[in-house]
Amino acid sequence: MEKLFQIFSSRVQAVETSFRRYLWYDIDWKNRLISITGARGAGKTTLLLQYIKETFGNNLGEVFYASLDNLFFTKTTLSVFADDFVKQGGKFLFLDEVHKYPDWSREIKNIYDNYPQLSIVFTGSSALDIFRGNADLSRRLLHYTLSGLSFREFIELKYHHRFPIFSLTDVTEKAFDISSAINPVIKPVKLFEEYQRIGYYPFFAEDEKNYTQRLLQTINQTLESDLPAVAKIGYSSVYALRKLFALIAETVPFKPNILKLSQQIGIDRETLLKYLYLLSKADLLLLLHADTRGISQLNKPDKVYLNNANMMYALAENAVNTGTMRETFFYNQTRGRHTINYTDKGDFLVDRKLVFEVGGKNKNQQQIAGIPNAFIAADNIEYPYKNTIPIWMFGFLY
Repeated sequence: MEKLFQIFSSRVQAVETSFRRYLWYDIDWKNRLISITGARGAGKTTLLLQYIKETFGNNLGEVFYASLDNLFFTKTTLSVFADDFVKQGGKFLFLDEVHKYPDWSREIKNIYDNYPQLSIVFTGSSALDIFRGNADLSRRLLHYTLSGLSFREFIELKYHHRFPIFSLTDVTEKAFDISSAINPVIKPVKLFEEYQRIGYYPFFAEDEKNYTQRLLQTINQTLESDLPAVAKIGYSSVYALRKLFALIAETVPFKPNILKLSQQIGIDRETLLKYLYLLSKADLLLLLHADTRGISQLNKPDKVYLNNANMMYALAENAVNTGTMRETFFYNQTRGRHTINYTDKGDFLVDRKLVFEVGGKNKNQQQIAGIPNAFIAADNIEYPYKNTIPIWMFGFLY
């Protein structure tokens, strides 16, 4: 335990706190049981360490951070560890990578029930289904999801220009006011191009030169380590998942032919749909459905995208399709706070009432003509015109 504390202490001292993620301000940190899930590389660990440093400073006697993929937890159970911590006066326990620990849900529930003086914050893979792990646990906790960097956050982290978060209503109704406040400060069209290549994962700030290699490693670790830990699948299933992901990456946006795809992968229809669902849960894919009410892992998606444009550039053997890149960005940035559906009139139906067509600066109104509450999200423009809104503005929603 002493060695774990040394690791914890050194990591807290080393973490930078000048930049805070949007989720910091959303979390009710006073709650006794908090879960945070998100894609590998999204910044969950940094968020925990920053909060500890800002809240407790050097007074770490009542707080402990530990990653459950540490070998320590192959010899000592989480329950025994927590008991020792409480006996030493511990009150705040931060647990990382819980999906790497067998039966994490039951043990965290028991710790929560047995030590009412203890507050617990834990993180896990985005593929982790918190609410299926243990019904009693899910009723006790507050759950949050950490997305990758928004375009707004990328600008703040790299260029130190801080802008407020705007709601979708702000963007659709006050687009000119917003663009008039932003354009004199930065060149959003230029920075938008950069963000699409290297801006979604915070680790670009550590080593931008090797960002693509790091991203490819992150994808592989998600497929080979995180998903097997969460979904309890073996090597043959991991191979099929990798093959499925590779096939989709070559042809996004992908309109799945389930029969043909299942034959290519060598699995049945139900397994294929389950794998698509898992890849989506792991934040590797975005699945677009015509109606998300009642969606389960057995529903065929109408369209499939890679999770973000950075993945497109990292995986592309040829030039990235600009149209697909724009659609991917729009879906990725709006889905966190809104319901996004497939529609045959336009590209996306948002909150079942707003229609968006995504395109370049010369995109015409033909696709959405006569549709109420319809907008064009256009690339390569700085200011809005009528119902045409700069696409980069949708990167300021969180």
